[in-house]
Amino acid sequence: MKKIQEESFKSVYQGKQTDLYTLVNRNGLIAQITNYGAIIVSIYVPDRNGSLADIVQGYDTISEYINGNSPYMGAICGRCANRIAKGKFSLNGKEYSLAINNGPNHLHGGITGFSKVVWNVVRFTSSCVEMEYLSQDMEEGYPGNVNVSVTYTLTDADELRLDYLAATDRPTVFNLASHSYFNLAGEGSGSVYDQELAINAAFYTPVDNSSAPTGEILSVRNTPFDFSTPKRIGEAIDSDNEQLKFGAGYDHNFVLDHRTGTLGHAVTAYDPSSGRVMEIYTTQPGVQLYSANWINNEPGKGGKRYQRRWAFCLETQHFADAINKPHFPTVILNPGEKYEHTCIHKFTTK
Repeated sequence: MKKIQEESFKSVYQGKQTDLYTLVNRNGLIAQITNYGAIIVSIYVPDRNGSLADIVQGYDTISEYINGNSPYMGAICGRCANRIAKGKFSLNGKEYSLAINNGPNHLHGGITGFSKVVWNVVRFTSSCVEMEYLSQDMEEGYPGNVNVSVTYTLTDADELRLDYLAATDRPTVFNLASHSYFNLAGEGSGSVYDQELAINAAFYTPVDNSSAPTGEILSVRNTPFDFSTPKRIGEAIDSDNEQLKFGAGYDHNFVLDHRTGTLGHAVTAYDPSSGRVMEIYTTQPGVQLYSANWINNEPGKGGKRYQRRWAFCLETQHFADAINKPHFPTVILNPGEKYEHTCIHKFTTK
């Protein structure tokens, strides 16, 4: 196992120092986070025989994250993760226009967003790193000054915990998501078709041909979106289904069964070849499953070239385009309120 070198992340970008922060627990698990984009660079977890492997796609150096064409690998997406249809929304009677950066839509906070800025590290220990960012009023077209923090904690229970906190001085739109590309057999090891998912969601939100939600909330029953019992990712991904054709595979939000604001079990992912299991718990109402449909020969770690569907993303968040769908859980953050969001990745084997 070759660990990513901290020296390769020491740089200065836009006048701020970038670094790599390595967290280790008593069982030998390792998580590495950079303050550029608050990106999860690596997560090393054991297989059923105790051999560690890095299970997230990414790059070996900070320059590759900054200068490459990274599709949000490992990054915190915001101020509003996922899509806002046609890059427009109204808030308290005023219409706002955002960058169009994904077909006809706004995606993951815009041209820069939270994923391409340097966060300030305010606390770092062997098991925890806390980062803060001030998103200024009208940054990327969003109203309000927003103070946001994300804390990564690697626990001795083999959990990587993400705790988000934010507050604003004006009503705004706010929805964060972590965008790691997982392959439980090890990053760059090939297709994830044989890896299994179980998603605790009886409903999903279908999309139009631009991948923006239609506003419908449909049952997963008797569809390729039924992961109510464990199913191979590849089992139905290429079936004759209009939704899968719109996304070129899975790129859809699942409506989680638990009550929003309470920590609930969202997903279990399992790789039969290595025995690695990843359980995801979240306080958010949705999880976006993305099957890396648009990755095409992307440069990766150790000279690897990442290919289509060699990873999957499970982004816990609010539903896409919720600001334009009043019946979706709200993404409006008002002064005096706190945005709080917890996501836990728990690692085991079987």
